[in-house]
Amino acid sequence: MTDREADDDDRHEFSEGAGFDDPYDEFDLDPPELDVDPSRVDPVDSRVVADMLDEENIGSDEVDAQELLDVGLNYMQINRYEQATEAFERTAHFAEDDHVEQEAWVNKGVAHAELEEWDEAIGAHREALRIDDSSEHAATAETNLAYALWEFGETAQALEHAERAVEIDERFAEGWFNRAFFLSERGLSEEALHCIDNAIRLGMRNSQVLEEKAHILEELGEYDEAEEIAEEANEMRERAEQRVMEEREEMFGEAPGGAGAGRPSEFQRGEPEDVTITDPGRASDRDDEDWQLE
Repeated sequence: MTDREADDDDRHEFSEGAGFDDPYDEFDLDPPELDVDPSRVDPVDSRVVADMLDEENIGSDEVDAQELLDVGLNYMQINRYEQATEAFERTAHFAEDDHVEQEAWVNKGVAHAELEEWDEAIGAHREALRIDDSSEHAATAETNLAYALWEFGETAQALEHAERAVEIDERFAEGWFNRAFFLSERGLSEEALHCIDNAIRLGMRNSQVLEEKAHILEELGEYDEAEEIAEEANEMRERAEQRVMEEREEMFGEAPGGAGAGRPSEFQRGEPEDVTITDPGRASDRDDEDWQLE
Protein backbone atom coordinates (compact mmCIF):
# COMPACT_ATOMS: atom_id res chain seq x y z
CA MET A 1 0.00 0.00 0.00
CA THR A 2 1.37 3.37 -0.92
CA ASP A 3 1.55 6.34 1.44
CA ARG A 4 -1.15 8.09 -0.63
CA GLU A 5 -3.50 5.09 -0.27
CA ALA A 6 -2.89 5.05 3.48
CA ASP A 7 -3.69 8.76 3.70
CA ASP A 8 -6.90 8.17 1.75
CA ASP A 9 -7.98 5.54 4.28
CA ASP A 10 -7.39 7.95 7.18
CA ARG A 11 -9.09 10.89 5.48
CA HIS A 12 -11.92 12.37 7.53
CA GLU A 13 -15.40 12.03 6.07
CA PHE A 14 -17.38 15.25 6.19
CA SER A 15 -21.08 15.11 6.83
CA GLU A 16 -23.48 15.76 3.98
CA GLY A 17 -26.13 16.83 6.45
CA ALA A 18 -29.09 19.07 5.71
CA GLY A 19 -27.50 22.19 7.20
CA PHE A 20 -28.41 24.10 10.33
CA ASP A 21 -31.75 25.28 11.60
CA ASP A 22 -32.12 29.05 11.72
CA PRO A 23 -32.12 29.91 15.44
CA TYR A 24 -33.32 33.46 14.78
CA ASP A 25 -36.83 34.64 14.05
CA GLU A 26 -37.26 37.25 11.35
CA PHE A 27 -37.19 40.76 12.82
CA ASP A 28 -40.64 42.20 12.24
CA LEU A 29 -42.88 44.47 14.27
CA ASP A 30 -45.83 44.19 11.88
CA PRO A 31 -49.19 42.90 13.13
CA PRO A 32 -50.16 39.32 12.17
CA GLU A 33 -52.79 40.53 9.69
CA LEU A 34 -49.95 41.52 7.37
CA ASP A 35 -48.02 38.24 7.53
CA VAL A 36 -46.87 37.06 4.11
CA ASP A 37 -48.69 34.04 2.69
CA PRO A 38 -46.13 32.26 0.43
CA SER A 39 -48.95 30.49 -1.39
CA ARG A 40 -50.22 33.85 -2.68
CA VAL A 41 -47.03 35.83 -3.33
CA ASP A 42 -43.42 35.21 -4.20
CA PRO A 43 -41.51 35.46 -0.89
CA VAL A 44 -38.40 36.79 -2.65
CA ASP A 45 -40.30 39.52 -4.46
CA SER A 46 -39.10 42.90 -3.21
CA ARG A 47 -42.59 44.28 -3.78
CA VAL A 48 -44.32 41.60 -1.73
CA VAL A 49 -45.57 44.11 0.85
CA ALA A 50 -47.29 46.21 -1.80
CA ASP A 51 -48.90 43.06 -3.22
CA MET A 52 -50.11 41.97 0.18
CA LEU A 53 -51.64 45.35 0.91
CA ASP A 54 -53.82 45.39 -2.19
CA GLU A 55 -57.41 46.03 -1.15
CA GLU A 56 -58.44 42.88 -2.99
CA ASN A 57 -56.31 40.82 -0.59
CA ILE A 58 -56.88 42.60 2.73
CA GLY A 59 -59.87 44.71 3.67
CA SER A 60 -59.62 47.82 5.82
CA ASP A 61 -61.81 46.19 8.45
CA GLU A 62 -59.18 43.46 8.92
CA VAL A 63 -56.39 45.88 9.87
CA ASP A 64 -56.16 48.09 12.96
CA ALA A 65 -54.77 51.37 11.58
CA GLN A 66 -53.90 52.64 15.06
CA GLU A 67 -51.86 49.49 15.69
CA LEU A 68 -50.01 50.03 12.41
CA LEU A 69 -49.32 53.62 13.43
CA ASP A 70 -47.80 52.38 16.69
CA VAL A 71 -45.65 49.95 14.69
CA GLY A 72 -44.27 52.86 12.70
CA LEU A 73 -43.54 54.85 15.85
CA ASN A 74 -41.75 51.85 17.33
CA TYR A 75 -39.59 51.62 14.23
CA MET A 76 -38.77 55.32 14.64
CA GLN A 77 -37.62 54.74 18.21
CA ILE A 78 -35.06 52.16 17.08
CA ASN A 79 -33.94 54.21 14.06
CA ARG A 80 -35.45 51.86 11.48
CA TYR A 81 -36.67 54.74 9.34
CA GLU A 82 -37.21 52.87 6.07
CA GLN A 83 -39.47 50.36 7.80
CA ALA A 84 -41.19 53.27 9.53
CA THR A 85 -42.05 54.94 6.22
CA GLU A 86 -43.61 51.69 5.01
CA ALA A 87 -45.62 51.27 8.20
CA PHE A 88 -46.91 54.84 8.06
CA GLU A 89 -47.83 54.46 4.40
CA ARG A 90 -49.81 51.32 5.23
CA THR A 91 -51.49 53.19 8.07
CA ALA A 92 -52.59 55.95 5.71
CA HIS A 93 -53.79 53.32 3.24
CA PHE A 94 -55.98 51.49 5.73
CA ALA A 95 -57.06 54.37 7.97
CA GLU A 96 -60.75 55.15 7.81
CA ASP A 97 -60.38 58.07 10.21
CA ASP A 98 -58.94 61.28 8.71
CA HIS A 99 -57.24 62.12 12.00
CA VAL A 100 -55.26 58.86 12.00
CA GLU A 101 -54.48 59.16 8.30
CA GLN A 102 -53.15 62.69 8.71
CA GLU A 103 -50.99 61.67 11.67
CA ALA A 104 -49.56 58.84 9.56
CA TRP A 105 -48.59 61.21 6.74
CA VAL A 106 -46.95 63.65 9.17
CA ASN A 107 -44.88 60.88 10.74
CA LYS A 108 -44.02 59.50 7.31
CA GLY A 109 -42.62 62.91 6.42
CA VAL A 110 -40.55 62.94 9.60
CA ALA A 111 -39.14 59.48 8.81
CA HIS A 112 -38.20 60.55 5.29
CA ALA A 113 -36.49 63.63 6.74
CA GLU A 114 -34.39 61.39 8.99
CA LEU A 115 -33.26 59.62 5.81
CA GLU A 116 -32.65 63.04 4.19
CA GLU A 117 -35.21 62.18 1.53
CA TRP A 118 -36.44 65.74 1.32
CA ASP A 119 -38.63 65.39 -1.76
CA GLU A 120 -40.54 62.49 -0.20
CA ALA A 121 -40.78 64.34 3.12
CA ILE A 122 -42.26 67.37 1.36
CA GLY A 123 -44.81 65.20 -0.42
CA ALA A 124 -45.88 63.47 2.80
CA HIS A 125 -46.41 66.72 4.69
CA ARG A 126 -48.33 68.24 1.78
CA GLU A 127 -50.56 65.17 1.77
CA ALA A 128 -51.20 65.63 5.50
CA LEU A 129 -52.20 69.25 4.91
CA ARG A 130 -54.44 68.24 2.02
CA ILE A 131 -56.49 66.17 4.46
CA ASP A 132 -56.95 69.07 6.90
CA ASP A 133 -54.97 72.31 6.99
CA SER A 134 -56.30 73.52 10.34
CA SER A 135 -56.30 70.45 12.60
CA GLU A 136 -54.08 69.76 15.60
CA HIS A 137 -51.57 68.03 13.31
CA ALA A 138 -51.57 70.82 10.73
CA ALA A 139 -49.16 73.09 12.63
CA THR A 140 -46.70 70.21 13.01
CA ALA A 141 -47.03 69.38 9.32
CA GLU A 142 -46.45 73.01 8.37
CA THR A 143 -43.29 73.45 10.46
CA ASN A 144 -41.84 70.11 9.35
CA LEU A 145 -42.71 70.98 5.76
CA ALA A 146 -40.86 74.26 6.23
CA TYR A 147 -37.77 72.39 7.43
CA ALA A 148 -37.85 69.96 4.50
CA LEU A 149 -38.32 72.80 2.01
CA TRP A 150 -35.37 74.64 3.53
CA GLU A 151 -33.14 71.60 3.18
CA PHE A 152 -34.44 71.17 -0.38
CA GLY A 153 -33.35 74.72 -1.22
CA GLU A 154 -36.83 76.30 -1.30
CA THR A 155 -36.04 78.97 1.30
CA ALA A 156 -38.83 81.40 0.44
CA GLN A 157 -41.50 78.69 0.67
CA ALA A 158 -39.94 77.45 3.90
CA LEU A 159 -40.48 80.78 5.63
CA GLU A 160 -44.07 80.96 4.39
CA HIS A 161 -44.91 77.58 5.91
CA ALA A 162 -43.07 78.40 9.15
CA GLU A 163 -45.26 81.48 9.47
CA ARG A 164 -48.34 79.43 8.66
CA ALA A 165 -47.49 77.00 11.49
CA VAL A 166 -47.69 79.68 14.19
CA GLU A 167 -50.78 81.19 12.59
CA ILE A 168 -52.53 77.84 13.04
CA ASP A 169 -51.29 77.41 16.60
CA GLU A 170 -49.67 80.43 18.23
CA ARG A 171 -48.72 78.31 21.24
CA PHE A 172 -46.62 75.90 19.16
CA ALA A 173 -43.13 76.47 20.60
CA GLU A 174 -41.29 74.47 17.93
CA GLY A 175 -43.03 76.49 15.24
CA TRP A 176 -41.72 79.72 16.74
CA PHE A 177 -38.23 78.26 16.98
CA ASN A 178 -38.24 77.18 13.33
CA ARG A 179 -39.52 80.58 12.28
CA ALA A 180 -36.74 82.24 14.29
CA PHE A 181 -34.13 80.09 12.56
CA PHE A 182 -35.42 80.87 9.05
CA LEU A 183 -35.66 84.60 9.77
CA SER A 184 -32.15 84.64 11.20
CA GLU A 185 -30.76 82.85 8.14
CA ARG A 186 -32.32 85.55 5.96
CA GLY A 187 -30.73 88.32 8.05
CA LEU A 188 -33.95 89.38 9.81
CA SER A 189 -32.40 89.13 13.26
CA GLU A 190 -34.72 91.48 15.13
CA GLU A 191 -37.80 89.53 14.09
CA ALA A 192 -35.95 86.28 14.75
CA LEU A 193 -35.25 87.36 18.32
CA HIS A 194 -38.94 87.96 19.02
CA CYS A 195 -39.75 84.49 17.65
CA ILE A 196 -37.16 82.66 19.69
CA ASP A 197 -38.24 84.52 22.83
CA ASN A 198 -41.74 83.19 22.19
CA ALA A 199 -40.41 79.64 21.89
CA ILE A 200 -38.59 80.00 25.22
CA ARG A 201 -41.67 81.45 26.95
CA LEU A 202 -43.67 78.46 25.72
CA GLY A 203 -41.28 76.07 27.45
CA MET A 204 -38.81 75.22 24.70
CA ARG A 205 -35.66 76.03 26.64
CA ASN A 206 -32.73 73.76 25.80
CA SER A 207 -29.13 74.14 24.71
CA GLN A 208 -30.03 74.18 21.01
CA VAL A 209 -32.52 77.02 21.46
CA LEU A 210 -30.20 79.03 23.65
CA GLU A 211 -27.34 78.64 21.18
CA GLU A 212 -29.56 79.94 18.40
CA LYS A 213 -30.59 82.90 20.56
CA ALA A 214 -26.92 83.66 21.31
CA HIS A 215 -26.21 83.61 17.57
CA ILE A 216 -29.09 86.01 16.90
CA LEU A 217 -27.91 88.36 19.65
CA GLU A 218 -24.44 88.39 18.14
CA GLU A 219 -25.95 89.37 14.79
CA LEU A 220 -27.67 92.27 16.57
CA GLY A 221 -24.43 93.36 18.23
CA GLU A 222 -25.58 92.34 21.72
CA TYR A 223 -22.28 90.62 22.49
CA ASP A 224 -22.43 90.67 26.31
CA GLU A 225 -25.90 89.14 26.45
CA ALA A 226 -24.96 86.66 23.71
CA GLU A 227 -21.99 85.49 25.77
CA GLU A 228 -24.15 84.98 28.85
CA ILE A 229 -26.70 82.97 26.88
CA ALA A 230 -23.95 80.88 25.24
CA GLU A 231 -22.47 80.04 28.64
CA GLU A 232 -25.89 78.99 29.91
CA ALA A 233 -26.31 76.77 26.82
CA ASN A 234 -22.94 75.09 27.47
CA GLU A 235 -23.81 74.47 31.11
CA MET A 236 -27.18 73.03 30.12
CA ARG A 237 -25.55 70.67 27.60
CA GLU A 238 -22.97 69.50 30.14
CA ARG A 239 -25.71 68.75 32.68
CA ALA A 240 -27.71 66.84 30.06
CA GLU A 241 -24.66 64.78 29.06
CA GLN A 242 -23.93 64.04 32.70
CA ARG A 243 -27.49 62.81 33.22
CA VAL A 244 -27.20 60.55 30.17
CA MET A 245 -23.96 59.04 31.49
CA GLU A 246 -25.45 58.45 34.92
CA GLU A 247 -28.53 56.80 33.44
CA ARG A 248 -26.37 54.52 31.29
CA GLU A 249 -24.27 53.54 34.28
CA GLU A 250 -27.42 52.65 36.22
CA MET A 251 -28.84 50.63 33.34
CA PHE A 252 -25.74 48.79 32.17
CA GLY A 253 -23.32 49.12 35.04
CA GLU A 254 -20.55 50.28 32.76
CA ALA A 255 -18.79 53.49 31.86
CA PRO A 256 -20.49 55.05 28.83
CA GLY A 257 -19.03 56.99 25.97
CA GLY A 258 -19.80 60.61 25.15
CA ALA A 259 -23.36 61.57 24.33
CA GLY A 260 -24.00 62.88 20.86
CA ALA A 261 -26.40 65.66 19.95
CA GLY A 262 -28.86 65.66 17.10
CA ARG A 263 -31.99 67.39 15.95
CA PRO A 264 -35.37 66.04 17.07
CA SER A 265 -36.99 63.60 14.66
CA GLU A 266 -40.44 64.94 15.39
CA PHE A 267 -41.96 67.66 17.49
CA GLN A 268 -43.63 66.88 20.79
CA ARG A 269 -46.78 68.85 21.53
CA GLY A 270 -47.02 69.83 25.18
CA GLU A 271 -49.41 71.86 27.29
CA PRO A 272 -47.45 74.99 28.33
CA GLU A 273 -48.60 77.31 31.06
CA ASP A 274 -50.32 80.56 30.15
CA VAL A 275 -47.83 82.97 28.62
CA THR A 276 -48.13 86.01 26.42
CA ILE A 277 -46.90 85.69 22.85
CA THR A 278 -45.24 88.52 20.99
CA ASP A 279 -45.61 89.19 17.31
CA PRO A 280 -42.29 89.81 15.48
CA GLY A 281 -41.83 93.48 14.78
CA ARG A 282 -43.64 94.57 17.94
CA ALA A 283 -42.09 95.63 21.24
CA SER A 284 -40.81 92.78 23.43
CA ASP A 285 -40.18 92.52 27.12
CA ARG A 286 -36.56 93.41 26.43
CA ASP A 287 -37.87 96.94 26.13
CA ASP A 288 -39.70 96.66 29.50
CA GLU A 289 -43.05 97.23 27.80
CA ASP A 290 -46.29 95.25 27.75
CA TRP A 291 -47.00 93.39 24.51
CA GLN A 292 -49.52 90.97 23.05
CA LEU A 293 -50.00 89.00 19.90
CA GLU A 294 -52.50 90.68 17.63
